[in-house]
Amino acid sequence: MLVILGGCASVRDSLPQVSGSMFSPYKIDIVQGNVVTREQADLLQPGMPRQQVRDILGTPLVTSVFHADRWDYVFTFRRQGQEPQRRRLTVFFRGDVLERYEADELPSESAFVSSLDARKRSARNPALEATPEQLQRFAERNEQAAATEPPAPAAPPPVTSYPPLESSGGSN
Repeated sequence: MLVILGGCASVRDSLPQVSGSMFSPYKIDIVQGNVVTREQADLLQPGMPRQQVRDILGTPLVTSVFHADRWDYVFTFRRQGQEPQRRRLTVFFRGDVLERYEADELPSESAFVSSLDARKRSARNPALEATPEQLQRFAERNEQAAATEPPAPAAPPPVTSYPPLESSGGSN
């Protein structure tokens, strides 16, 4: 019994090294908040009413009764294997009109969409071309393979007549 338990301890001690390097559990993407792009922020103009700001940016993630003249738009995106993205835009109102806004560096819409693409892309696509010598060798290999393969079995002849669906000897 002690031998078995001792074996478990040695496996457990070596397991974090293996699991950390080769295997890791799947972690879902976590998206929180409002995505605000550079194009949206460029539409903001001092003097706009609150409703127009809401129409452009959406409902703010954070509003506070203590800061009624301030809306915070926060966006975070976490994906396994990538650096987390975090952006913030804060709009300030005087009464019911936009006074100013402060924002982190916001991506353009196309840059944001491309950052969501999880596939790894190679720097360039390989050229699909062959030299005449390579094409000749390929043709020769195909001819050799065709000569060594046994002929395919002949397909049975197609059925052209079908048996009757009902027996003819029965009475109604």
